[in-house]
Amino acid sequence: MRKVIFLLSIVMFFFKTSAFANYEKKIYDFSIESISGEKINFKDYKNKVILIVNTASYCGFTKQYDELQELWNLYKKKGLIVLGVPSNSFNQEKKNNADVKEFCEVNFNINFPLTTITKVKGNDAHEIFKWAKKNHGKSAVPKWNFHKILINKEGKVEDTFASMTKPMSKKIIKAIENIL
Repeated sequence: MRKVIFLLSIVMFFFKTSAFANYEKKIYDFSIESISGEKINFKDYKNKVILIVNTASYCGFTKQYDELQELWNLYKKKGLIVLGVPSNSFNQEKKNNADVKEFCEVNFNINFPLTTITKVKGNDAHEIFKWAKKNHGKSAVPKWNFHKILINKEGKVEDTFASMTKPMSKKIIKAIENIL
């Protein structure tokens, strides 16, 4: 019996999820710079559901911008914030914020919030991505562009979704609707 308890303890440690997270900080303790240079203060998003997506202009998943905009249009009045975080962490983003902003507006009619070009992995990752990893584990670390991190109304990581999971997928819609 002791062996079973010991093995279960080890398994639980390695498969730690947000249910076990300590959360010394919540998303509301952070800010990030918008693509236009203003400060995005996550305190302004209290009691909202936030979908953070690292994006890139030259990625095979770039067409997901269409579905991100559709998601934003459908749920923003119900309390969803879609936040695009352009990143060159995978070497697929334009060189400056003005070009990214123009690309998103001209090609995809994006009007949900975008940040400046931001590092999303490694030691130089923005603090929100380090925070997500610390509290939710490796699944919160973007493995490619268009990785999605869903934040609940309590300011904690609810779930994460791989790049291949489309924004309008049943999986993401259900997760959002369950916490709105």
